[in-house]
This record gives sequence, C-alpha cells and structure tokens, in this order.
Amino acid sequence: MEPSAMTDDETHCSEFRDWEVDTSICNGLKEERQLSASQRRNYSLCRRKAFAAFVATKRNRSEESSPSWCCCSQIFNDHSAIHKHVARTHDAEIQQVTKDSYESLSSKLEEGPETNQRVDFDAAAGNISAWIPNISHVSEEQLKNGPGKVLLYYHYCQVKDPHVICDWQKALCEKLHLNGKIRVATEGINGTVGGTNVATDIYIEAMCSHPLFKMEKGDFKSSDGGAECFTDLKVGVYKEIVPMGLDPDVLSYQQAGVHLEPEEFHKEVEAVLAKGDLCDDTVLLDCRNFYESKIGQFSQCLAPDIRKFSYFPDYVDQNLELFRDKKVLMYCTGGIRCERGSAYLRSKDVCKEVYQLKGGIHKYLERFPEGFYRGKLFVFDERYAISSNGDVISDCRYCGCPWDRYELCSTRFCCQLVLSCTSCRRDGRTACCPTCQSKGRAPSGASPPHKEECECTEGRPRIPQDVSPHNG
Repeated sequence: MEPSAMTDDETHCSEFRDWEVDTSICNGLKEERQLSASQRRNYSLCRRKAFAAFVATKRNRSEESSPSWCCCSQIFNDHSAIHKHVARTHDAEIQQVTKDSYESLSSKLEEGPETNQRVDFDAAAGNISAWIPNISHVSEEQLKNGPGKVLLYYHYCQVKDPHVICDWQKALCEKLHLNGKIRVATEGINGTVGGTNVATDIYIEAMCSHPLFKMEKGDFKSSDGGAECFTDLKVGVYKEIVPMGLDPDVLSYQQAGVHLEPEEFHKEVEAVLAKGDLCDDTVLLDCRNFYESKIGQFSQCLAPDIRKFSYFPDYVDQNLELFRDKKVLMYCTGGIRCERGSAYLRSKDVCKEVYQLKGGIHKYLERFPEGFYRGKLFVFDERYAISSNGDVISDCRYCGCPWDRYELCSTRFCCQLVLSCTSCRRDGRTACCPTCQSKGRAPSGASPPHKEECECTEGRPRIPQDVSPHNG
C-alpha cells in the first residue's frame, strides 16, 4: 500500500499514532530507539500501516453507511473505540507485523545507495582514519582554548569489534584534545568527555555520522566545563557499558521499562505527590549510589543506600516487597543505569509497571530547573557536582551546617568523598571518618590507590535492606 492510497481506517488511525507510541509497552519501541531519524520514519510508517490493516480486517462490511468493527466478541461503533482496543489488546500482533514489514522494506532500501555505506563500514574496520573527520579548517587554538563543555552520552547497539571502536575513540579524542572516560562493549558505548565548544561539537558530529552509531544531537547531554574537568583520557573495552555485574546476554537493555520524556515524568511525579500516595501505589526510585542521592534527589524518592551500581540487583532482591504490585518511576543521572536497572526490576515480575526518565536528571533539569528535583546533580569528573537550583539538601559531616560540596578524603589510603564545610576544613577536619582523620593527611601530590580502606566502607552493609520506603 502506497502512502498516497490510504484507506479510511488508516487515515483515522494516523490521528492516534502519537498515542500509540507514547503508551505502548512493546519491543518495537526499544528497537526503534536504535534507528536513525530516516529509519524511524520508515518504521513509523510500517507501524501505522500494520495498525490500519489490522483494524480493516475487523470492519463489518455489511454496514457501510454506519461502520462498525467486531473484535474479541465485542462490537465497536466508532474509530476511537476500536483503535484503543487494538492498541491495548493486540499490540504484540501489530508489532510482529510491523517488524516483518520494516525488515522487508529495509532489505529493499539496502539495494540502493545505503549498501555502499554499509560496505564502507565493514571495509574500514582496520582503517579507523576513515572515521576521523577532516578538521583542517580548525586551528589548534580553537581545539585547546576557549569556552568549553562536558558531554554525557550512551548508545546501545551491537558492536562486533569493540577494540576497533576503542582505537577510533582514542584517536578521535586525542585529535580533538578531549579528556574523559569512555567505555566500549559489544552492547554499545558510554562516555563523558570534555573539551572546547568547537572540539565537542566536532565530536558530536563524528558520533552522529558514524555508520554504526548514527546518533542524534539530542542523545548528548551537556554542561559547562571542558577538558580540565578530567585528569586524562581513558578509553577501554569492557563487558558492560555500565558496570552492573550482569552478563548483557542474560539481562539485556532491550528488556528495559517504558521511557518517559521529562515532561511526562514531571506530570507523573506531580500527580502522585498531589494524591499523596507515593510509595503506597507508586515508587519514585533513585537507582544511583548513596553519595549521589545525598546531595540531590527528587522529592520523597526511595534512594537505596548502596555504594556501587553493581549492588543494585541485590538491593532489589532483598526489597522486592517495596515494589510488589506498584508502579515504579525510575531515574538516574543520564538514563543509562535505568536501562538495565529497569530491565532487572521487570525481570522480577512483581511491579505493575516500570517507567524510566528518558535522558535522566540531566535532561529533566534542562526542562525543569526548578522542578521536583532539588539540590545538586553529582557528576563523575573533577567538578563532582553541578547545580540548576539553589537548594542545599545535605550537610557538613562534622558541624551539620548546610553543605553539598564534595572533596576527596585527605588520607592517603582512602578514595572516599567527604562533605566538610569551609570552617571545618580550616580546623583540619578534612577526612571522611575518625579513622581516616587519625591517619593524617596524604603527602602533597600523592596518587590515591583504587581500593578504599576505611571504616566508612568497612562498616557499611554491602546491601542494606530498607525498612521504610521513604527517603528525604
């Protein structure tokens, strides 16, 4: 069926295409996230055609003057009713037809110009220079000096040779004088890099034009900063692009919850806060670590007291009753931890629904700087935190005054962060705990080890069990 030859059912169906996309919980949505803009348009067309064709098969042709539809032993007398019924009841069938139609369409398109692009990608596997943009028109001064920013992004896709991608990322970042951290795996890529505005813009363009990733500018979150926000550049190949400790082949991001745009997430939070049933019917879940949620969080959230994201699965296992028969609204910094965190929660089959904030707190604060998220946003670079509002929700570890600026513990053998206000630091209280304070300061310029050794971590239960769902 050509687009210009739409049936009445397809014409009416097009009125509901946004409703279908926003409310359907299906694999089609997860697959669609990995497509480029043009591919998504084709996918959407296939979905609308599949939907309209299904509706058309249910139409009672004997009553053309007063159309009706018969489905699941029910009679529907208007387009709105039959469309909502099909979307809610026959979603799996629609998605399978959509997938088959899209694969058929893609095969035809691959016979055209895009075939060459795919061949070029395969042939260039050993020649990463093919993916390095020509920046002869840009001076070294523009790449090294001037206003800058820090980018945060991730992208799930199948990477056949992550080592090649790793080499490309190293070469690209070095050429652009970017610092940061990038994780590459067979399941995709996750990174945060800083540099000048010119350099980071070129980096975004390179990621968007790469034949494997084909990302969009909207996939990147940015904040004020630069290369100086990181000590160096670290690019490596890992089993997971976010360290959860579970094999991606066993727990896939494709099992993630339903993504909500910041506006949708804001309305959901607003509604449950207004009803006052938070944690009775709905759980607002922060899946970050305790030191992140300590300085900033959504109002009345459940913030697990965990030190690493790899502890999150055990936390869920030990607190399943908190989520049983409830709707969960989940969030994290940029969205990536929610991808697999929500997948794990869904795998337990105890929740009514699992939703996640698309783009994370970063994107939410761009839209609602004075919304329901209060305090600072913790970031994994030398800044430690960025802010969008003036609230301070944490306090000094020593005197208890409002304070939310982290510093590294002053003891040589500790990598803990400590909240110690200016006055207390002047008095020498610069360690994270009494044990570390008694050890004295680390020698100037000493590099801390990777292992944390202090009572703060020794005394903290690996997976604390919540006795109350309220936090903050």
